[in-house]
Amino acid sequence: MGDSLRRVLVTGAAGRLGGAVLGELAACGVAVTALVVEEAPGSAADRVVVGDARDPGAVADALDGVDAVIHLAALASPEVAAPEVVFGTNTQATFVVLNEAGRAGVGRVVLASSLSITGLPFARSTPRPQPAYLPLDTALPSRIEDPYALSKQVDEATAAMMHRRYGMVVPALRFPFLGDRERLAAHAARLARDPASGAAEVWSYLDLRDAARACVMGLTGREVAGAPVLFVAAPDTLSATPTRELLAAHLPDVPCRVDFAGHVVPIDLAPARAVLGFTARYPYPVEGRVRCEK
Repeated sequence: MGDSLRRVLVTGAAGRLGGAVLGELAACGVAVTALVVEEAPGSAADRVVVGDARDPGAVADALDGVDAVIHLAALASPEVAAPEVVFGTNTQATFVVLNEAGRAGVGRVVLASSLSITGLPFARSTPRPQPAYLPLDTALPSRIEDPYALSKQVDEATAAMMHRRYGMVVPALRFPFLGDRERLAAHAARLARDPASGAAEVWSYLDLRDAARACVMGLTGREVAGAPVLFVAAPDTLSATPTRELLAAHLPDVPCRVDFAGHVVPIDLAPARAVLGFTARYPYPVEGRVRCEK
């Protein structure tokens, strides 16, 4: 990998996923430039650029000597800022990073998208919207009600446009709930106490180490072309309750196109396997889960 990737720019490198990506690239022997809003000690990147991903000048500086980009910089929830700030920050950063990368001749950019693009996790309407069918896939009709999900929809459209404009390969990875073992354990405990709270995300998750691997595989995979959109998640749910029981109790009216035996997550992960060759290596241990209370 080190021979094909000389230097990778990681935006949002100070975030939870950003740190995992820096570690994964370092383990692969790839030089890294980190674009961060504020410099912090202990970065695994050998070059750090302090600047905003919405600033073309800062991004152009960070792209010096770079031949690939992993774009993670974003406000990660509709609840962290005013709606116009969440939407504007995320979409402008994605446009600037991809446009500057295209102008610089960068051939591939991995874009962090989100399962929240379905519109379900942050929906406020009553009754809460449900998916048109399961498993979740990229053809699922959107039920977006919040600025974060809308920003991800625009980000994916921007990726497709930049592919047409510059010929860049721009895979967008739709991530579920991400965490290290401690964060996943806390989330599993919440789902055990209130299993209904996991229905909007179909009880999905992914270990940060796997999320970082998926990002790097998006840069190196030979089958990646154009601007594919891929759900990336662990193959099982983060619940001790079998998937059929979860669906029967909390999404009983949603048509299921396949039989979800065991704890299989109701997301179509086949495209990620076919395009990236990705399967999760770090499933959360079954013995660490607590069965959901009925």
